[in-house]
Amino acid sequence: MSDRAQRTVGSETELKGVGLHTGEAVTLRLRPADPGNGVVFRRVDLPGQPEIPARIEFMHDAPRRTCLKEGGAEVHTVEHLLSALSAAQVDNVVCELDGAELPGMDGSSLLFFDAILGAKPKEQKESQVVHTLRSPIHVAADGWTIVALPHDEGLRLTYTLDFEEPRAIHETMTFDLSADAFRNEIAPARTFVTSAEMPALREAGLGKGATEDNTVLLTDDAESDVARMRFPDECLRHKVLDLIGDLALLGRPLNAHVIAQRTGHAANRTLVRKISAEMHKQEELGHVRHASGLGIAEIMRVLPHRYPMLLVDRVIEIEGFKRAVGIKNVSINEPFFVGHYPETPIMPAVLTLEALAQLAGILLLRKLDYAGKVAVFLGMDNVRLRHAVMPGDQLRLSVETLHLGRRGGKVQGRAHIRDTLVAEAVLKFMLVDSPSNVEDQEF
Repeated sequence: MSDRAQRTVGSETELKGVGLHTGEAVTLRLRPADPGNGVVFRRVDLPGQPEIPARIEFMHDAPRRTCLKEGGAEVHTVEHLLSALSAAQVDNVVCELDGAELPGMDGSSLLFFDAILGAKPKEQKESQVVHTLRSPIHVAADGWTIVALPHDEGLRLTYTLDFEEPRAIHETMTFDLSADAFRNEIAPARTFVTSAEMPALREAGLGKGATEDNTVLLTDDAESDVARMRFPDECLRHKVLDLIGDLALLGRPLNAHVIAQRTGHAANRTLVRKISAEMHKQEELGHVRHASGLGIAEIMRVLPHRYPMLLVDRVIEIEGFKRAVGIKNVSINEPFFVGHYPETPIMPAVLTLEALAQLAGILLLRKLDYAGKVAVFLGMDNVRLRHAVMPGDQLRLSVETLHLGRRGGKVQGRAHIRDTLVAEAVLKFMLVDSPSNVEDQEF
């Protein structure tokens, strides 16, 4: 699968139900979102309505479900919705909910998927970059194994379900992800639990919303179990559903063949972390530029800086108005090395901070409300300078918005060389029509 147009839902849609584990009533609203926003969960029941991006960086360990956490806000059992969004190729959506756990619906992805299609997904102007796996990745532990292999077109999944208790089950299927195939073969498969697991599940306070309608109970009676199932291998198909949802935490579509045996959510997430790490390494080497990134010509249309003070060579990724990643290649030909220092050339740390400030300016100035304005750097807090920057280094710059109002903003900036943190600071800006207006305004 090659790069394609980003997509969002064409209209708002609402689903209500109870959480599979909490048993608490919850309302979920899916709202359209701008290109580059990604899938974001918004807890409207909490002060400030905090948002949690659906990315592996925000994953929080929790048994028998996929949980995301940012600060004090959490959202649980997101995998069934993420699986449906991935199959429907919906990249940008705000998922508002008034509780900690998504509604379990019928225990599958079917009602989520149909609601998404009912909201008429539409294409957006920016393209969605698809990550193509370049080399095999393998992880295994405690009797499970999962391998991701290079695969040029789309996501192929091979899953082996292997149980001995409460009865022997050995099933395997291979599935190529597409909207139609997902709707017919995977989406209706409900979550399941074995009879042996039930006591521990109840003791842990989980499964309070589970019923015979939304949860398949595996017993030692195969004939009775199959009579209650939507597919003879419904449990196997639900494992594929969960795997699709967990892989969505990569934050973009994936070209790969994933082969899994006896895995659960924890194993799936281990694989996603490794794929994500590989993806970021490619970014650091300059092999990947996201659809939301900017080349130098585009940067110069946004920033007023010019030689020798333009310190961002490329913007790799911009996520809405929340986050940006860029690079600065440090050459021995930099003019500041003439005097800093001739015998031991070291990039002035203040210029590393300036590079972060420029990337933050690019991020802030993308908001349409600020068209025609200039982001003026006002100051820094919590500055930490941790490592020297030398000729030949490549700075990986990242900024994340902490606050953004009509008159100014604050961002957290960090600069790395590979895995080494070089500098970090909270940067403060004012948005003005021209630098001459700064003295007349307050931050």
